[in-house]
Amino acid sequence: MPRFKLVTAALAMAVALLTGSVAAQAAEPENTLVLTLKDGDVTIALRPDLAPQHVERIKTLVRDGAYDNVAFHRVIDGFMAQTGDVQYGDLEEGFNAGAVGTGGSDLPDLPAEFSDERFVRGTVGMARAQNPDSANSQFFIMFAPAPPLDGEYTVVGQVESGLELIDDIKRGDASDNGAVSDPDRILRARIAADGN
Repeated sequence: MPRFKLVTAALAMAVALLTGSVAAQAAEPENTLVLTLKDGDVTIALRPDLAPQHVERIKTLVRDGAYDNVAFHRVIDGFMAQTGDVQYGDLEEGFNAGAVGTGGSDLPDLPAEFSDERFVRGTVGMARAQNPDSANSQFFIMFAPAPPLDGEYTVVGQVESGLELIDDIKRGDASDNGAVSDPDRILRARIAADGN
């Protein structure tokens, strides 16, 4: 490769790294999460190399159907969309507007699996309470970079396709910490290896 092309390629990679726009490497089907939303599918490359216990938890809950019909209960414009409260967030069974965001699954909370991976647009992270070891089932998808989250929350994946569908999720009330009335939902969640 001519020297000019090498320098150009190196500069392009440096700019991508600095802006956080490096595309996620395609995951194998066993570590590909597909969320069906009202307008189509969002494909997420899960990262067991960063957070094996958290990724295993997500796959377990997906395969149990726990994320189906669960609301995006907290959506803050310019920040993130949060979902995954399988205890109080199911819009077809047991939705509790007053408690959604405080629940989890019947499984125990997970120890933190923090990494050096940055929270950029499209990053998927696990939600938790004050205790770093309190993540359970809830997760969030970033609309934009958020450096204060780096090293403080567990990164579990990166959106590979369908980020524009995440952008279209109904936003919450800014004065109420992003709480959403009549929220959008995950219609269905599946692991790509399991087929349609």
